[in-house]
Amino acid sequence: MRFTIIYASATGHTEDIAERLNRLLPGSELKNLDRIDFTKEIEKAEALICCTPTWNTASDVKRSGTTWDDHIDNIPHLELKDKPIAIVGLGDSAAFSKYFCDAMEELYRSFESAGGRMIGHVSIEQYIFDKSKSVIGEMFCGLPIDEDNESEKTDDRLQAWARIILEEASST
Repeated sequence: MRFTIIYASATGHTEDIAERLNRLLPGSELKNLDRIDFTKEIEKAEALICCTPTWNTASDVKRSGTTWDDHIDNIPHLELKDKPIAIVGLGDSAAFSKYFCDAMEELYRSFESAGGRMIGHVSIEQYIFDKSKSVIGEMFCGLPIDEDNESEKTDDRLQAWARIILEEASST
């Protein structure tokens, strides 16, 4: 399964995580959201990983503070039926503990509405935070990363998650 990794970054952390994932996933392709034909690239991808920060904390909509916010309303209208899609969210679990990685949920729900087969859920165990809209049921709806407070855990989290999404994307 070949992943297209699409990211939008405000400070460079999200871009760095996307680049690290690209190295972990053989044959993957890395794309900056600001430099692509959005609909064409999303629809032609075999499988997607979408990486976003959370900037607009406490907001109900457009929480990434990036170009993802410009596309969020169009995603449900794309042709994505059964396409494997995984979400990575970056956040600060200390300074913004009540909004940890909230933008991840907004992307998740939009891609799910478009018929995407959402993969890469992560247990909330091993994370310290107060609240997150990205917790659906008992799991995060994707991979939360905290480069501000837990950067020493990032490599292990990325490696474990890469194995999981490769397996999940290949199964039907």
